[in-house]
Amino acid sequence: MDYDAMAMDVEDVGPRVTVREAASDHVDFTLANVDLAFANSLRRTILAEIPVMAIDLVEVEANTSVLADEFIAHRLGLIPLNSKQVDDVLYTRDCDCDQYCDNCSVTLTLHARCTGDEIMKVYARDLVVGEPRPNEWVGMPIITDPEGLGSVICKLRKGQELRMKCIAKKGIAKEHSKWAPTSAVGFEYDPHNKLRHLDYWYEEDPAKEWPKSKNATWEEPPQEGEPFDFDAMPSRFYFEVESVGNLEPDAIIQQGIKVMQQKLAAVLQELVGDDGRNGIHGDGVDGFGGPRSPDGINGGGDYGIDQGFTTPYVNGGGASAWGGGTTPYGATPYGQNGWAA
Repeated sequence: MDYDAMAMDVEDVGPRVTVREAASDHVDFTLANVDLAFANSLRRTILAEIPVMAIDLVEVEANTSVLADEFIAHRLGLIPLNSKQVDDVLYTRDCDCDQYCDNCSVTLTLHARCTGDEIMKVYARDLVVGEPRPNEWVGMPIITDPEGLGSVICKLRKGQELRMKCIAKKGIAKEHSKWAPTSAVGFEYDPHNKLRHLDYWYEEDPAKEWPKSKNATWEEPPQEGEPFDFDAMPSRFYFEVESVGNLEPDAIIQQGIKVMQQKLAAVLQELVGDDGRNGIHGDGVDGFGGPRSPDGINGGGDYGIDQGFTTPYVNGGGASAWGGGTTPYGATPYGQNGWAA
């Protein structure tokens, strides 16, 4: 990714982006000429509402390792998967299948058996991506270490075996952190604290005990005796986005802006209405049109619209989220023969 910072700063009117540093796994940039609400909304969207792929269901055929099925399923769910052009994958709730299919999921298989006396390590590279799939990228395990091994899933001794079928689905980090595209999002404004939004705790001298960040060099420091401006507002914000590898940093920012546009468009549509329907919830959909978790709410009802005694799934307080005394997938919490990642 090659960026020309000067080429991007062409006008002082409207949002302005200056890329200070860019690599395959992170990007450092400034966002100017916007207000704090917009900048923070972009940060929160990047953290929680960008759709990516992750292993969501694990069907265990054999596991004779020392680790429990749930433990391995959890580790598998946290392995980052390539999510390039993830829009080609449907959400499970939008698909016509019963549980998963080639349109809304990617299947990965894991089969490892230790036959020697030495301890055998099972890595992310041992996951085999099945065909067909929505495109040639989605679902591939992300491997960035020089040895090309990937994350360690477990260790096996002689005679121990793992045989599993993993189902990767599209989701967002608001549902589970395994769908997070970023490991961290750095966010700062007003590095000299001119606005006094921060009240530093200190013992003797706050200037010595609280060193300035690298962003302080991008703004003029306050002058001695300078009067406080009660009308001042922050207008320059410093971002540093670190990707876990499933999406490139520039794609993460673009997806974040796209999600914000979708949500704002949905709000405007709800307020204006169409086809003779006015006001909110006129279309009977999820309300804001943004990314959603892979398993949606069946049977109607919107979050936040209850009478004070119902659950978000519009069941009585004594019932489970899926009704009655049953679990969502059958006799066990994670299916007859599988564990949810």
